[in-house]
Amino acid sequence: MQIYTKEKLIDKLKELSALGWVENGRFGNHGGIGNSLEDYLGIKENNLPIPNAAEWELKAQRAGSASLTTLFHCEPSPRAIKFVPQVFLPLYGWKHQEAGTKYLDSEMSFRQTISGNTFSDRGFKVVVDRKNEKVIITFEADKVGSKHSEWLDRIRQSVGLKELNPQPYWGFSDLSNKAGTKLLNCFYVQAETKKENGKEFYWYNKIYMLKGFKFDGFLNAIDEGNLFVDFDARTGHNHGTKFRLKQNHLSSLYAEVVTILG
Repeated sequence: MQIYTKEKLIDKLKELSALGWVENGRFGNHGGIGNSLEDYLGIKENNLPIPNAAEWELKAQRAGSASLTTLFHCEPSPRAIKFVPQVFLPLYGWKHQEAGTKYLDSEMSFRQTISGNTFSDRGFKVVVDRKNEKVIITFEADKVGSKHSEWLDRIRQSVGLKELNPQPYWGFSDLSNKAGTKLLNCFYVQAETKKENGKEFYWYNKIYMLKGFKFDGFLNAIDEGNLFVDFDARTGHNHGTKFRLKQNHLSSLYAEVVTILG
């Protein structure tokens, strides 16, 4: 494995940008922008081979994409009861769209990308409780959209239309430690994309070095609806709870942004 200093890593990223359009998979991987970048750098699964590597994260995303950037995975408390598979899925879940085909007919799903500035169509919202230093998931039945009336009737008959009890939450201290460890400093790379003759090509033409993670910025991004909590569970598997960010908002989480290219 190649060992980089931060300066050599920046030079390597500039070299990649100077190549212009490169084909997806030309570096031996068909996993897309992030995986092709890692292959070019000769690294695996975001293990940056630089001094103090644990303090640096590598994020890559296609420019102009509406997709969200996954910051990290973190299950909510109280963890002892395994809230997502033991509460959300059996009590608030719904029939999986592939139940009876790909999965058993009894397969249930709980997939929700939940914002802090508006309720989801199933009545869930993220709340930053600064007084009690918690990020909480709340439920309000009157915020549920009419297309989910049958689901709401089932909730009424099973657990009632009250607030979640207990409410899933993340304590500020736990969340700050998780986010700060994972995101203390970050290289953020964006790529233009195009398709020709059925093949996809990337041009890695924007590179930023983000330094000094700010937990207040993280909380503000939740309040502003730019950072989401994403639940993705089904009966057969919990894919994990993720904190995910809108494109072009990563810099709001850091004290210093250095533009390398772009």
